[in-house]
Amino acid sequence: MRRLTALLAGLIFGFGLLLAGMANPAKVLAFLDVTGTWDPSLALVMAGAIVVAAIPLNWARKRTHSLLGAPIQLPSKRALDARLVGGSLLFGVGWGLAGLCPGPAVVLLATGRWQVLLFVTAMLFGMWIFAQLEKR
Repeated sequence: MRRLTALLAGLIFGFGLLLAGMANPAKVLAFLDVTGTWDPSLALVMAGAIVVAAIPLNWARKRTHSLLGAPIQLPSKRALDARLVGGSLLFGVGWGLAGLCPGPAVVLLATGRWQVLLFVTAMLFGMWIFAQLEKR
């Protein structure tokens, strides 16, 4: 049941990314171009996502187990550190250069476009590098 729920949640998330335009690199880059022809529509999508996510997050904070019985594990660390800031900067630079972030990139894999394949390959390589550095 957990896998089916995860699959359905992923499909809904992917559909939402497509519907909102988050899987369109040109739209994302237009959103990031605040000094040019800025497209604020993704800010509204993000604000809506925050409001929608706040409800179940508030519910989860008050519980120890999910509706399917899995333990709820929310992050306990709240301090900003160099790893968080560095990772955020790296994510932002990648997002700004490619107009993609991991979720939309996975959704766009179905298109078979070489640019998406290159992005996902680079993303996986970066994850591998991180795992190797974490072993040290």
